[in-house]
Amino acid sequence: MDDFWGTLFSFENYGELLVLVQNSIYAGALLGVVGGLIGVFIMQRDMQFAVHGISELSFAGASAALLFGINVVLGSLIGSLIAALVIGVLGVRAKDRNSIVAVLMPFGLGLGILFLALYPGRSANKFGLLTGQIVSVDNEQLGLLVAISVIVVLGLAFLWRPLSFASVDADVARARGLPVTGISIAFMILLGLAAAVAIQIIGALLVLALLVTPAAAAMKVTASPWLTPLLSVLFATVSMVGGIMLSIAGALPISPFVTTISFLIYVVCRIIGWRRESTRVSGAHVRISA
Repeated sequence: MDDFWGTLFSFENYGELLVLVQNSIYAGALLGVVGGLIGVFIMQRDMQFAVHGISELSFAGASAALLFGINVVLGSLIGSLIAALVIGVLGVRAKDRNSIVAVLMPFGLGLGILFLALYPGRSANKFGLLTGQIVSVDNEQLGLLVAISVIVVLGLAFLWRPLSFASVDADVARARGLPVTGISIAFMILLGLAAAVAIQIIGALLVLALLVTPAAAAMKVTASPWLTPLLSVLFATVSMVGGIMLSIAGALPISPFVTTISFLIYVVCRIIGWRRESTRVSGAHVRISA
């Protein structure tokens, strides 16, 4: 058992390793903010499945960029935006959207695997696109991640009120004159950008741990329209930065650590929510009996 934990965690020369991955830590914190904010709307709009579809096309774009020797972030962005626009334009209704995502997911994954099979370079680069890596964020990529993250946050800030309205009740929002379809497409573009930057750190297969789980956890402990996004950002940031800090010691892909922290936060929040609900129901029964 000691050998197992020694293999999993080794804090020898930890300080030196920390310096080498400081760009990834900055990127992880940024992604925590982006993922926490946009995750609230993903949950409100019931688009968890769509996130996976976008991530698969983003993976295909990143794999193609790796094969042809162009910027991986750019390839990931192109794949994400194509998927986001297709889902946003064709998937107005939830039923249609799920069908489109179900078609896009295997296509994107298969295309990405094909590009990776043709790529003659290091296997670590291939593996990292699927499960994440912590040493791949150079200054140029960090600059792109910062720029994209700023665009997503500013876009969400601009759309926050109409997007919240349209997410809660699209029919009423449309009756009030809001351009619901345009808002949905704009949101899908922002979601595509968020998924593309998330893949660079956590990998294509586990994007849900960043874009969905923190918001789902926050919604278990509060219904406040202001506290929910704040908690979601906190949970996402702790998961990302904590996962990176642990993966440095383990010399393992970041994704197992990020997903484990995110899952544990969700479990704790679900228990808190369940206990609150039980207390509320018990109190209501006491008042009725009295």
